[in-house]
Amino acid sequence: MQRPKLAVVVKGWPRLSETFIAQELVALEEAGYTLDLWSLRFPTDKKTHPLHDRLKAKVNYLPEYLHQEPLRVAKGVLHAMARRGFWAACGTWLKDLRRDMTRNRVRRFGQACVLARELSGDSDALYAHFMHTPASVARYAAILRQMPWSVSAHAKDIWTSPEWEKREKLQAETFGAAFLATCTGVGAKHLAGLADREDRVELIYHGLDLTRFPAPPATRDTSGPVRFLSVGRLVEKKGFDRLIAALALLPDDLDWRWDHIGGGGSDSRFRDQAVAAGLADRVTWHGACDQPEVIAAMRAADVFVLPSRIAEDGDRDGLPNVLMEAASQKLCLLSTPVSAIPEFIDDGVHGVLSSDAPEALAQAMEILARDPARRATLAEAAYGRLTAHFLMQPGIAKLDERLRGLM
Repeated sequence: MQRPKLAVVVKGWPRLSETFIAQELVALEEAGYTLDLWSLRFPTDKKTHPLHDRLKAKVNYLPEYLHQEPLRVAKGVLHAMARRGFWAACGTWLKDLRRDMTRNRVRRFGQACVLARELSGDSDALYAHFMHTPASVARYAAILRQMPWSVSAHAKDIWTSPEWEKREKLQAETFGAAFLATCTGVGAKHLAGLADREDRVELIYHGLDLTRFPAPPATRDTSGPVRFLSVGRLVEKKGFDRLIAALALLPDDLDWRWDHIGGGGSDSRFRDQAVAAGLADRVTWHGACDQPEVIAAMRAADVFVLPSRIAEDGDRDGLPNVLMEAASQKLCLLSTPVSAIPEFIDDGVHGVLSSDAPEALAQAMEILARDPARRATLAEAAYGRLTAHFLMQPGIAKLDERLRGLM
């Protein structure tokens, strides 16, 4: 079956925290797809991953704010008004706007009009990453162009989007997606319950492309301080405030260091918390790093700690790719039983799942710190779990099948 030419809508490109998207798009190109990338935002990260350089697709940037490119937006709207799908798209957007009277909702329609005008004439379908803003832009543009669209949903977009919007993006009668791919079992179950047909939703784990990673270290040096490592943005759902509080509870006789990799808007708050707890000389903040730097840190660490939790607004992780990346280097995993993390880690088998309470985290960290043999056993089991059930290729094959069905 012929593969469609896809216009892929993403929130921003490139982004260091979204290697799963870059990995998938590169894999689709290698499977024979022709892609055009449409980004709603300009890049903000100062670094990129080597994976980003492998993508051959042309990258197009839509107006991030409509007032910045008024002529381009006006041309898009006027061009849209001449299309047969305009009134259906406009009606769908106005219905959404009545329930979400925000500038963002207006911007989504303006970006969709620009996309519909500038989209290559030989594009066969639209494919969005994230169910909220990118999917809205893709949906409006698809109605304007009268072409199929699909979407991949992940974490925040599932748990913080209003139910009416998720439901309507999964119904044929409201111009919903031809299919929705999601990367966790818990997300798939939730979204299938909102769809007009359960088979509109497909569980597709991102998995890991091990060809991008070195073989795991044969041994680890257990002399010197125990090195804890965390990788993730400094946002509430990652739980790093709880982790810092846990570090402060570790016994005085335990020699440890904690390395953090990742950016985020709350950088100073977390640093101040570590200083106030008297931990500044044991903590290293690396900021945003590219993937080779992350892998090097994983190979040098003893325990990978990701204390994910549910934020006040409902935001939460799905199945963080960094857990699989750490497992690829046979690094012992310590996390929490939030969202889809237990789909990868069985507590006590492939790692340790702790409460995000500082006392519980501190206890789990101390036990692992004092038992190198247990760390090695858990790491070996996680590596086996990864290679047996969470490689990238099966997911790409399933996604390929669904995308070819768009034709």
